[in-house]
Amino acid sequence: MEVVAFILPFVLAGTIVLFVAFSGGPGQAREAYLTHGGGFFKISIALLYIALGLVVPALVLTDKDEAAGAVGATRSQELSDSEERGKELFRQQCWSCHTLAAAGARGVTGPNLDRIGDVEPDRVLNAIKNGGTGQGQMPAGLLQGEDAEDVAAYVAKVAGSN
Repeated sequence: MEVVAFILPFVLAGTIVLFVAFSGGPGQAREAYLTHGGGFFKISIALLYIALGLVVPALVLTDKDEAAGAVGATRSQELSDSEERGKELFRQQCWSCHTLAAAGARGVTGPNLDRIGDVEPDRVLNAIKNGGTGQGQMPAGLLQGEDAEDVAAYVAKVAGSN
């Protein structure tokens, strides 16, 4: 869907430029638009509707994960029971601060876990235990024991996979 949001304005701008160019300039394009033009205008508008009617759905369908209803990398990766539990715990405790595409998280306070490079479970466990490794904004000990291990395993498996 992000592809469509990025490309659609350029497609619309290009279509407008082509319409103005083929109409003979801005003045003639305005006149054709206001008077609903002649045959050329009607044909060009019909072609525009057909093109946009084909291009936009095609762009949406090319993003297979989102078109298939998946949330990030979890569709293409099988998760163990502990990783599934870690995913749920991540969504409960971590998603509001951290960005992690596989969990559908778009946090703004903590680091983007998809961009921090190799994520090993021990590194995540250390961050949970000590309260992060950055500016001290993450409280220490948000999760403990098996909960922390499950989140660490989940984050290590899916971080950066999108």
